[in-house]
Amino acid sequence: MDDIYEADRSLKGKLRRRIARIRARRAAKAPAGPMISFAFDDVPVSAATLGAEILESRGLKGSYYVAAGMAGVDSPMGRFIDELDVKRLAEAGHEIGCHTYSHLDCGRAGVSLVLDDVERNRAALTALGAPAPITFAYPYGEVEERAKRALSERFALMRALHHGMVTEGSDLNQTPCVGIEGPNGEAAAWRWLNRAKGRPAWLILYTHDVAETPSPWGCTPAALAGLADTAIAEGFEVVTLAEGARKLQS
Repeated sequence: MDDIYEADRSLKGKLRRRIARIRARRAAKAPAGPMISFAFDDVPVSAATLGAEILESRGLKGSYYVAAGMAGVDSPMGRFIDELDVKRLAEAGHEIGCHTYSHLDCGRAGVSLVLDDVERNRAALTALGAPAPITFAYPYGEVEERAKRALSERFALMRALHHGMVTEGSDLNQTPCVGIEGPNGEAAAWRWLNRAKGRPAWLILYTHDVAETPSPWGCTPAALAGLADTAIAEGFEVVTLAEGARKLQS
């Protein structure tokens, strides 16, 4: 992951985001009740070990969005997972979701480049022993309309980064989520979990590393465990994003 990445804050970038949000939509059905998912982006080793252990000890599965071009690379979040980690996660029943191969910004890159990078990642993930990915997460949460439309033919769900819950009519081609990351991330996750209680709504939580002293993009084990335990106690159905997408397809 590029630690000096900066989003396009220009007028053109803002207009591109607005157009993408209102076009190439795929409406979700209403969930039967409260659902929740736990996702890990880029997948530092700690997410595949400690993060997975927290979920597995509770009988839960997560969704892991792997950019295969970063496999084994060191980063401020820790080293990213490699082939053995991918295989173990898949064998344990976790979802291996798709990023772009090189963590490419799908808003700034041309549609042909985006599709080539995504197909390269899909091929790399299956070569690592993972099933063909069903869902996709936009790196940095960025996409433009043409890429969004093209990717919708390849994936049952694409996840963005704007805050919110998936409810009836939400766009499965650009779903909202809430990050358990940064100084206010845990508090934000708790606020959204409390909003989702008892509602026909799907809350998608994501993070990166899981560590006692996490990076600015990660969370602590206690935060992840506490959210998981509360979700179970409050009657949330815990699903992977692939499972959730299948439930809410119109």
